[in-house]
Amino acid sequence: MMKQVKTLLIAAIMMLGANSMNAQAKTAHIDVQELLSKMPEMTTAKAQLETLNKTFDGEYSKMVTEYQTKMKKYEGEAATAGDAENEKRAKEMQDMGQRIQQYSESARKQLSDKEAEIVKPIMDKAKAAIVKVAKAKGFQYVMDASSLIVADGPNLFEDVKKELKF
Repeated sequence: MMKQVKTLLIAAIMMLGANSMNAQAKTAHIDVQELLSKMPEMTTAKAQLETLNKTFDGEYSKMVTEYQTKMKKYEGEAATAGDAENEKRAKEMQDMGQRIQQYSESARKQLSDKEAEIVKPIMDKAKAAIVKVAKAKGFQYVMDASSLIVADGPNLFEDVKKELKF
């Protein structure tokens, strides 16, 4: 009986110790998306991506306009062109349509790749600043506020902004 009480007492002490360790863990939060959107580097990155996107859109629009112009011309001449010529034109239009689709897919991929290339260093810089501020303030955990239901704890946003000097 004494052995059971002793075991129970040890278990209770261990549970209390574990609970106090959890209570001592300091947590804070920050809205990472808001931070990124306000970083001057992100404004520059967005402008670069917008310029690239406009370039792709312009080229795509030219290709589609050329396609539509040819299609109208060929449709207007279809009755007098003959079967062999109409088949040749249909193949040409099909090939042209495929080139337009390939261009669109390639442009989307290039834009996505460029975005990853430009944004990654900015995200790394933000993360480094968050880690530095968290360590300086003694926080073991920093959570992204955008995914929290309740965010009553300390918000590191202003401190991280100061660290990033903007």
